[in-house]
Order: sequence, then C-alpha cells, then structure tokens
Amino acid sequence: MHSHKDLPTASVLYFGPYAFHLRQRLILEGDRPLRMGGRALDILQVLVERAGRVVRKEQLIAWVWPDSVVEEINLRVHIAALRRALGDGENGQRYIVNVPQCGYRFIAPVHGDSVAPVLFETLQPPQHNLPARLTPVIGRDSLVGSLVRQMPLCRLMTLTGPAGIGKSTVALRVAELLLQHYRDGVWYIDLSVSDEAPSLLERLLRALDISLDALASRHVLLVLDNSERHREPCRALVERLLLMAPRLALLVTSREPLQANLETLQAIAPLTFPKASTPDSVDELMGYSAVQLLVSRARARQHDFNLREQDLRTVCDICRRLDGVPLALELAAAQIGALALVGVQTQLDHGLHLLSHGRRTAVPRLQSMSAALDWSYQDLRVSEQQVLQRLSVFKMAFNEEAALRVIDGAHLTAIIQRLAAKSWLTVERGGDSVRYRMLNIIRCYVREQLETSGDLREIVQRPARYRGRKRSGSGEQLTTQRVEQ
Repeated sequence: MHSHKDLPTASVLYFGPYAFHLRQRLILEGDRPLRMGGRALDILQVLVERAGRVVRKEQLIAWVWPDSVVEEINLRVHIAALRRALGDGENGQRYIVNVPQCGYRFIAPVHGDSVAPVLFETLQPPQHNLPARLTPVIGRDSLVGSLVRQMPLCRLMTLTGPAGIGKSTVALRVAELLLQHYRDGVWYIDLSVSDEAPSLLERLLRALDISLDALASRHVLLVLDNSERHREPCRALVERLLLMAPRLALLVTSREPLQANLETLQAIAPLTFPKASTPDSVDELMGYSAVQLLVSRARARQHDFNLREQDLRTVCDICRRLDGVPLALELAAAQIGALALVGVQTQLDHGLHLLSHGRRTAVPRLQSMSAALDWSYQDLRVSEQQVLQRLSVFKMAFNEEAALRVIDGAHLTAIIQRLAAKSWLTVERGGDSVRYRMLNIIRCYVREQLETSGDLREIVQRPARYRGRKRSGSGEQLTTQRVEQ
C-alpha cells in the first residue's frame, strides 16, 4: 500500500488519542498499547490510509483476505471489534461509519509523521511472489502478531521446529502482513525445491530478477523456506547479504538454527490441546487451537460436520496423540468423513499409516507424516539415527542418565544435544535439570525404524533392572512394548 507522494515515508499515523505505528503494527493510546488481532489491524490500516473515503466491502475483503473466500459476516465481526477497541461512539467520538449498501469510511482526521493531513492514492498491489494461501491460518494469531512487530527491528529471524509444526505457514502469514512495509517487495524462495542454479545466490538473484549490486540498495524482505537441506551454504549466503544489503531483512524456516551472525530464533510450538482432563463442553473444547484446526479442516471436506458432547473424549485423545502438530491434524481430519472420529482414533493405534492421505496438490513430503519425517531423518548421521532409535523406547521425559541405560558409546551427550537442535527432541528445563522428550508422532516413526533395524531385540534382552523402570519423582519411564499412539 503506497501513500501520497508528499508523504512517502510516513510510518506513524495519528488520529484522536491514538498513534498507529505502521511498521511495528502497533497502536498506542498514550503509552498503552491496544490489544487488537491481525485482521482487525489490516482493516484499520486500509481505512485509516484512505481516511474520508468510502471503502467498498468487497475491496476491504479482497485486501485483507487476498487468498481466501470470506463471508461478509467476518468483516462485520472485525469492524465491531475495531470499534470496541477504539471506543468508537464513546463520548461522542466517531471513527468508522457504515455507508449503507456500500462499505465503510474512516471519518476522524488523520495526520502523518509531519503532522500534515494524510491523503492517499488508490491502493496499488504490493510486489511479491508469495504463493496463494488456500486455507485460513488457525491458532497462530499471537505468534504471528509478535513476529510482525519484531521483523522491522530484526535483520534475520529463523523459525525452527520439527516436521509438520507449521513453520512455512507462519512465515508466509507474517510475510503477507508485512507486504506494505518493504518498499521493494517481499520475495519467497522454497529451498526444498531443486533448482539448476549453481549456487543459492544465483538462485536468489534469478528469483528476484536483479543483479547483486542492485540488491544491495533494496528495501526487501526475503523468505527462505526449508533451509535445513542447505544449512551451511544458506548460513554463508545470509551473512553475506546482511553485510552488503543494509536494508534487507531475512525470514528463514529451518528445523535447526543456522547459527549465523545477527540470527534471532523463534521456536514454533504445537497448537494447544487439553493435556490432562477432558473439557466439560464443546464450547470449552473449541477454545483449543488444535481442536479448532481439526474441526475446520474436517468441515472443509464435510460441510455438516459438528462436534457433539459424546465426541469430547475422542477428540481430546486424537489431539494428544498427534501432539497438536498441524500437519498431523490436517491429515487426520481428511479421514474423518470416511472413518468418523472413533475410526480415526482406532486407526491411530496402528502407527502413522492413517496420516498418509494429504492434498494431492501438496508437495510429496507433505502428503504424509512419514514422508515429512523421512525428509529430515535421511539427513541424520548414522550415529544420530541409532541414538534416536534407542531413545524411542522412552514414553515420557528422560535425562542423560536414563539414556545411558539403553545406549552404549561415547559422545552420547553431544549426539542428544544435536538431536534436540535438529528438533527431533523437545527440551524441558526445570531448575538445574534438563530432560528430553520425543513427540508421540516422532516416537512412533522412529520406533518403526528401530523395529526394522533389528536393534529392538538387543534392548529387550538387557538386564531386567533397566527395563520397565520408573524413577520416583522423575517422570521417567522406559518401555519395550509398542508405543501407544
């Protein structure tokens, strides 16, 4: 979105008692920030930047939801939330008015950084090559909002996490919301897709259709997706870009940190789900983002799908078994129409086979959970694979002492730390202790690798005092039985 030529660099817009910091996507009332969702901020920015003009409903929807089919009720809900947040109508102050049968208009005076009235030309589509988003992003509003506020102040942000956790989804949503902040555009490169370019730099310049000298002066955001396959050359590339292009920012996704200069890390957590007791009602259960995603994707295939009171326990169990991992939840939701919820729950007893029917349009590694894990498992060293297989016998969190009972060999600590860095293990810290946990779906996958390798027999034959042992107060448990999923 481009402002009038007299105010090309306006970064703060003032109206009433509010200051709208566009680059930080932050609204302050004095020193107090307003709590406002990402969509509401999108709508407000369009309206404020066209203050005094009528913005048609269709135009608002097209700009705020560019890649989605959205009902007008969604727009009305966000407009109502905006009015509440701004105190619209209180003490006679009005900001947003409805123009019947047409759209909305922002009627309060607006000033830019120079305290001159802001006038804006017709919105122009920003420069980008971001792929169209086919489905709404669920359960990530807080994280996305935080990243959108951080990015203008951060040169290099790396999103980390295991397969299927939603790193690419989050990165692309952040990039969408930052389109208007980078004068020379937002550009996306998927490093998992093979390319004939001799180097990552050549591939980047080809994607942007630009020379290296010209790139040095550009104000752009680059999204480098799935960089773990090219970690070393990617680290060298981003460090070179950061030195030569002072106005360039990078948003990277990787299953492990690049360990580059100026790198800020953001781990992507699973979606939320009931971890202990079962909620008492459907409404309470729908407060969890993992459940919201499961239901949303199920409804996309089966429009009359609704949760019932008798489904509460089953849905909780499915979300727990799938660890709140978005890809796993989406693959499970695809089977609800054929198997019903109870059938999906039952099939999860048989490993990851259920999670193998993704969208035909998805890249092969995202069409099944096993394929997503295969993609990074194959990149592990043999010693890392062997240690990971042995650790798959733990159903609960474990420490290094417990790991020594099932693993022989030197350098165990270093290997476990590398597996944690590569998102195969989750780290739990408490006081001076460090424990590790394997997500259920990862344990199930690695368990299958262990059973195939034949090493399971050797573990089972270890002295009985090392098997099935629970340590009081430690939360550790070692089992040689098939992992329950």
